[in-house]
Amino acid sequence: MYKLLATSLGIGYVGRGGGTVAAVACGLGLYLTRAHGLNQRLMPAALLTAGLLAVGTVAAHRVEAAWGKDHPRVVIDEVAGMWLAMLGVPVTAASLLAGLVLFRFFDIRKPLGIRRLERLPGGLGVMLDDVLAGLYTNALLQVAVHFQLL
Repeated sequence: MYKLLATSLGIGYVGRGGGTVAAVACGLGLYLTRAHGLNQRLMPAALLTAGLLAVGTVAAHRVEAAWGKDHPRVVIDEVAGMWLAMLGVPVTAASLLAGLVLFRFFDIRKPLGIRRLERLPGGLGVMLDDVLAGLYTNALLQVAVHFQLL
């Protein structure tokens, strides 16, 4: 069960680029649910995000013993980070594309303290670097929305 969760229902098994595939899948899911407004109501979305972060932390921690520290198959952190990046941002094709590019930049390059969080033990280290990448992305998207750039 933990492997299924950590790989985001198997996405992590795609191999190279699994994190990007997971982030794109998350973005598509957000885009498809926007018709129902599920991701535009802040409180339910925030609660779902918190739940996803908790489940992801436990799952990543549990599979670490079998797969090693922050194994590439573990992509639930990218899903959670992308979800956090889009929290409270109007979901459009432009905002999703900008969110994906910014999130993957922060996730891959790990500037501004992100790399330090990655060094934390267990599932915390796996998840928190993506949380910070998602927060940085969200802040930039909020600025872009405020100035009507998206």
